[in-house]
Amino acid sequence: MQVVVITGGTAGVGRAVARRFAIDGARIAVLARGQYGLDATAAELVELGASRVLAIKCDVAHADQVYAAADRIERALGPIDIWINNAMTTVFGRFQSLTAREFIRVTDVTYLGVVWGTRAALDRMVPRDRGTIVQIGSALAYRAIPLQAAYCGAKHAIRGFTDAIRSELIHDGSNVHVTMVQLPAVNTPQFGWCENHMPYEAQPVPPIYQPEPIANAIHAAALRKRREVWVGWPTIKAIVGQELVPGYADRYLASHGYEGQYSERPHDVRRPANLFAPVEGDHGAHGSFDDKARESRAIVRATAWLGAGGVRTLVGAAGALLLLGAARLAWRR
Repeated sequence: MQVVVITGGTAGVGRAVARRFAIDGARIAVLARGQYGLDATAAELVELGASRVLAIKCDVAHADQVYAAADRIERALGPIDIWINNAMTTVFGRFQSLTAREFIRVTDVTYLGVVWGTRAALDRMVPRDRGTIVQIGSALAYRAIPLQAAYCGAKHAIRGFTDAIRSELIHDGSNVHVTMVQLPAVNTPQFGWCENHMPYEAQPVPPIYQPEPIANAIHAAALRKRREVWVGWPTIKAIVGQELVPGYADRYLASHGYEGQYSERPHDVRRPANLFAPVEGDHGAHGSFDDKARESRAIVRATAWLGAGGVRTLVGAAGALLLLGAARLAWRR
């Protein structure tokens, strides 16, 4: 059975991915800060079929905790086959409203947490010449949006970092594989617990996807070893739009990028936030947007199967056909 490590595995996308691997009977290690969530997740994964589960209290912002967790995992479960870097946090609000401490914390968790997780995995996988590392990215790794400067910066950094280490592995002839999965907006609990400086509670920018088809795409990416996967049509539009018309995207988001992240609920300044300490509880995979979220399993499966390279080819072919059609129409006239 495979040994799978998932950071941020007690809630949201991480929890959904852990459930998907549990169905396979995998041995699963889940890393997170909240003990209640860790205990609840471990119990659920065993019920779903995981052969063994190790729940480790770990703040991925601290390299020493991540490295110690990796040692513990291999002693308890065996050699790590798949390491999924999923842990994240953010602050919703204008850049100038963030304190230096808040910006650093988002960067430490969302970006450096991936760096430390990748290093822990590589230190064990490279000598064995096998293993897969999955970076959970976002369409925002290509096209940043207002009110999430720290998070977008971290996701862009992950993409650059991943490309660099992938080239190093290729240079060395290594069989260790690194992939990045770029996600659309997903209905997860983060919008109710992340720090918020906006006048309204945050929501994912529609269209919103449920965590389960997203987890299936991540599971497929880990097993099929794609270089990169763009999940869902909104992700494709955001990435291709940024490549083709970045100036238009700037102006569009300046006009629509604020209200698109506002829910209908005024921000409750008394609610707990998880930036510096976990919000205890068993939060599950879903956020509070079930009424607005879609399954969209077909497009998610298609994009996961094709990978980013296949999607690029299809988009390029479609663009060429449109240009050819326009040229023929002009010639006939």
